[in-house]
Amino acid sequence: MGYTAIEKVMARTSGQAGVVAGDLVYPEPDMVMIHDGLVREAKGELDRIGIGRVAAPEKVMMVSDHDVVYGSARAAERGAFNRAAARQWQIANFYDAGRGGHGHIFPMEQGKVLPGMFYFDNDTHATNAGAVGAFGLRVGNEISRVLATGTTWVEVPKTVRLELRGRLGDGVHARDIGFYLARIVKAGLWDVDLDYRVLEYAGDLDAFGLGARVALCSTPTEMRAGGVFVPPSAAVLAYCRKHAQRPFDPVYSDDDAVFESRHSIALGDIAPQVCLPGNVGNAVDVGSAAGTPVSHAFIGSCGSGMYDDLAAAASVLKGRRIADGVRLFIVPGSEASMRRLLGDGLMQVFLDAGAMLLPAGCGPCNDAVVGPVAAGEVSISTATNNNAGRFGPTSARLFLGSPLTVAASAVTGCITDPREMTADTPLTRLAEAAYA
Repeated sequence: MGYTAIEKVMARTSGQAGVVAGDLVYPEPDMVMIHDGLVREAKGELDRIGIGRVAAPEKVMMVSDHDVVYGSARAAERGAFNRAAARQWQIANFYDAGRGGHGHIFPMEQGKVLPGMFYFDNDTHATNAGAVGAFGLRVGNEISRVLATGTTWVEVPKTVRLELRGRLGDGVHARDIGFYLARIVKAGLWDVDLDYRVLEYAGDLDAFGLGARVALCSTPTEMRAGGVFVPPSAAVLAYCRKHAQRPFDPVYSDDDAVFESRHSIALGDIAPQVCLPGNVGNAVDVGSAAGTPVSHAFIGSCGSGMYDDLAAAASVLKGRRIADGVRLFIVPGSEASMRRLLGDGLMQVFLDAGAMLLPAGCGPCNDAVVGPVAAGEVSISTATNNNAGRFGPTSARLFLGSPLTVAASAVTGCITDPREMTADTPLTRLAEAAYA
């Protein structure tokens, strides 16, 4: 019997010859990530029981990505607390505000999260690590136990395999695949449960670069997936080798591995999607929502904050202005992407279009600590989810779309099919080659 990729990762980090779904293990992670919003709580818990250090400070990465722009005295105080905690814990890999970007993006860009790696994270979207063939597992408040002891118990998750066949049509983005998947599952068209499962992609994946693979990892998280895994392609491996800051060994599922279930999607069947307010599973073809007026738009988040996501949006915005009454926020996923936008002239495209650029990080997706909506307003964004109240008042209507759909909608002032707009070809090529 063969093993899934995640079973192989769990076996290696647990020091065992082999493990299978359902086994309980105590893996030794390659890294531990904690985000700014939970440092105070984790440290307070450890301080109360007299633990003033972390088990393996060289493995810990502390990132400031949720509260990057301090909009209140409370946020500024929390930032000061986190800096003091990093000093006390002797965290060398501390990325303060303005020093890295989104913790679910820049570590992959910089070669800190690599194929075959495993790490613990307090945040749900550690699933992004699957974009390079790694496994990041959310442990929530149990991150304090991991910091203190170096590990915690894990049940090896089952894996569901999803084969992607064919190629996407013009104007359809990798983010649309996740929305389409959520739509299928919510409608009960497949007998599948992603709760604490790993969703492993297979099939025609070579056309998906690193940015697209990050997009593939986003929406399953909102469906309670415990992880997402995209087998690294030759192009992704070449990128990782170029940037790797440590040795790595990619893993792949065996041909005879046991999957809980197998499914497939014909990519050519997917139109641009829009998630109606309330849940990512409320996805429909964009035509069903077209014409809905919008006043708030946001492109970024760990689902669509890669450089090529932003370049794709710029390909729609170039030479156009956003509609009167619409405010559009652009949030790069990393400081490196911000510099590339400046160097490639894309920042000028956004500014000329009337968009506002925010610092690298979560942006409005962090419960709208920046860029909120007013009561009754309508938003379309690339946020990770559109649960009521995500951007402020629960009376606001929150739609989700791909970077292409959000950019097109910001220009027209209403939800718009991006296929109705001709993208700038050079910028489109630039987006496709972003992580070559």
